[in-house]
Amino acid sequence: MNPNACFEQGPIRPPSEARSLLIRPTRNCPWNKCAFCHTYRDTRFQLRPVEAIKKDIDCVRDTADAIGELSWKLGQGGKVNDAVVSQVFGDDDRFNEPFRHVAAWLYFGGQTAFLQDADTLIMKTDDLLEVLRYLKGKFPDIIRITSYCRSKTARHKSVEDLRRIREAGLVRIHVGLESGSDAVLKFIRKGATAADHIEGGQHLVAAGISLCEYVMPGIGGQLWSREHAVETARVLNEIKPDHIRLRTLSVRRGTALYEMMQQGEFHPIGDEEILKEIRLFIEHLDGIESRIVSDHILNLLEELEGKLPEDKEKFLGIIDRYFSMAEEDRLIFRLGRRRGIYRSLDDLSEPNTYLQLREGVERYQREEPGKLDRDLDRIRQNFI
Repeated sequence: MNPNACFEQGPIRPPSEARSLLIRPTRNCPWNKCAFCHTYRDTRFQLRPVEAIKKDIDCVRDTADAIGELSWKLGQGGKVNDAVVSQVFGDDDRFNEPFRHVAAWLYFGGQTAFLQDADTLIMKTDDLLEVLRYLKGKFPDIIRITSYCRSKTARHKSVEDLRRIREAGLVRIHVGLESGSDAVLKFIRKGATAADHIEGGQHLVAAGISLCEYVMPGIGGQLWSREHAVETARVLNEIKPDHIRLRTLSVRRGTALYEMMQQGEFHPIGDEEILKEIRLFIEHLDGIESRIVSDHILNLLEELEGKLPEDKEKFLGIIDRYFSMAEEDRLIFRLGRRRGIYRSLDDLSEPNTYLQLREGVERYQREEPGKLDRDLDRIRQNFI
């Protein structure tokens, strides 16, 4: 049994793909100019040869078989259970990271895969089909394959080609919409227009591919906050994606947007201004049956999750409930949220935690009024 796997993995994947097998058909991002992004900085985009991708898939297959052998040796009958993963993750000297990744994937069922990096659909359709079919052939139990894609790339793919891709197994695409405002898209150097987003998204939907669009509250800053909210809703109303995921802006040091902020060209807005922007955005969503998800620590209100149109009033009610609280309670909640303690407004009802956080807020206020608000924004900017 070889305890070391030998396949490539890229730097990121969506949080929803945490339990998926990661396969890397492309390296880095073909655009790589977005002002807010640091992930692929100083890298060069590459289309990997199909044969190299197949070798990676072969390596995953061999690794999965080796983990099965280990299970039998441990008396677990080939099952990848707690005993097996404890052995694999408890011996860093023997098992490398790709080996552990496959073990974890099998432990969680081994039925989903995510193709990296930023824009897999940029591959030639026939090459991508060959990779998908090969992956499914080696792992017939896989029921869902997903990937990132740029709107402009989807726009340039025919609906027929996208249907063929979906039939080969790629059933969900994650797209970084960020904004539906052309002014914002130009400012952040997205390399796509609202029209690109709409047509690309409509191509994916027409092909029967489940589409997840990522929206970035706060990316319009002070200047375009209202336009960003309203225009983003307008674009999504035309696309009609299956999922809309909120990813609040974090201005990372080392990005072009950070430099623009330092030079006074971009003025970010705080938690509460962003929450008002999200409310305006949700108000303008109309005629769609998308599921909204707020599954990231960057988002102040994680509980904004549900299905349109039936949960629209619920979303607005949660936001209104937050703003109906006293200012001190809002600060307590923000502090608890940014420390990773609170996940919903109901968490405020736990008395011991509430008292501890209130003491922290009061200490801040005694030291310097307004300092806590600035520090909470700074903590948010440091989240990945």
